[in-house]
Amino acid sequence: MDFTGQHVVVTGASTGIGRATAAKIVGLGAKVTLIARRAGLLEEAARALGEAAAWIAADVGDQGQLVAALDAAVARHGPIDGLFLNAAAEGIYALTPDYTDEAFAEVMRVNVHSPFWAVRHVLPAMTARGRGAILITGSLGGETGMVGNIGYCASKHAVVGIARAIAMEAAPAGARGRALAPGFIDTPMLSGTPEDFKAAMAARVPQQRIGRPEEAANVAAFLLSDDASHVTAQSWAVDGGLLGTLKIV
Repeated sequence: MDFTGQHVVVTGASTGIGRATAAKIVGLGAKVTLIARRAGLLEEAARALGEAAAWIAADVGDQGQLVAALDAAVARHGPIDGLFLNAAAEGIYALTPDYTDEAFAEVMRVNVHSPFWAVRHVLPAMTARGRGAILITGSLGGETGMVGNIGYCASKHAVVGIARAIAMEAAPAGARGRALAPGFIDTPMLSGTPEDFKAAMAARVPQQRIGRPEEAANVAAFLLSDDASHVTAQSWAVDGGLLGTLKIV
């Protein structure tokens, strides 16, 4: 894979899969713009990547902040060749009768409205240039159901729909849309999970372990690269075989 001369924007880039992907593609020659809410962690991540990385603190669930950040990224590093929409909200864990309107709306704001706003803003320039790769972080919860997580599941199913819709629209112009479907990955989203529960999660994975952010980043980098030029309208699982089992929870 070679990203020389390319500009990739990564949201949710301060930690986890987003940060690991940014590091991977910088190592492959790209310039990157990191976007996330927490300025301190974001600056730290960008500093570690050197001069090839710029950072912009923004709440991607706010349309105005998101659009302004994308425009600032273009002003700094030029047209966007790759857009990795990785930022997400996990919502609350509750059975459907107990899931609140407020929690559902918040998950939709970050996980569905934000990618919609981003691709609507960026896609015209990509199709006009005849190139571009958009990747949205979905989940195994976007491929199947999960108990006690209706907001997250609904939002991640929507993510796959967004990726496939833009793929169909952009394909004639040479741009691509895909979704990444991580399984159990050792990111800050799991930081508060009790060790015994994490062990039970790992036991359900055919590989008998939780994945590393770098393993998801390797797949994300491929899907954003020109090596994946004939891959579009797909959702790629990085899950140690979990999706191949009968159930994931």
